[in-house]
Amino acid sequence: MANLRVSCMVALMCMVMVSAPMAEAAISCGAVTGFLVPCITYLQGGPGPSPACCGGVRRLNSAAATTPDRKAACNCLKGAAGSIARLNNAAAAALPSKCGVNIPYKFSTSTNCNSIRF
Repeated sequence: MANLRVSCMVALMCMVMVSAPMAEAAISCGAVTGFLVPCITYLQGGPGPSPACCGGVRRLNSAAATTPDRKAACNCLKGAAGSIARLNNAAAAALPSKCGVNIPYKFSTSTNCNSIRF
């Protein structure tokens, strides 16, 4: 029984050590888009942004606290911008400032996330 516990602990430690280098960015694209779902109407040219939308923008900004997270979020936003039907580019670019959040890039399909300094 003790050997089984030791073996399980060794296996667990090996998995942690192997996965650690891959865990650079803790934020996922699912989380990024989830924060911004309330913004879709605004991003398509509707009124707003709504309080729920701005809350999501602020939560996303807080969740992406590290440089890898911010780059991952930027890439997710870039991909999401390309998938929103009738995206209003001006509304997308203005979204962070309208919600009182300062980010060093625009929410756009043309953003080069690798050239941004965080």
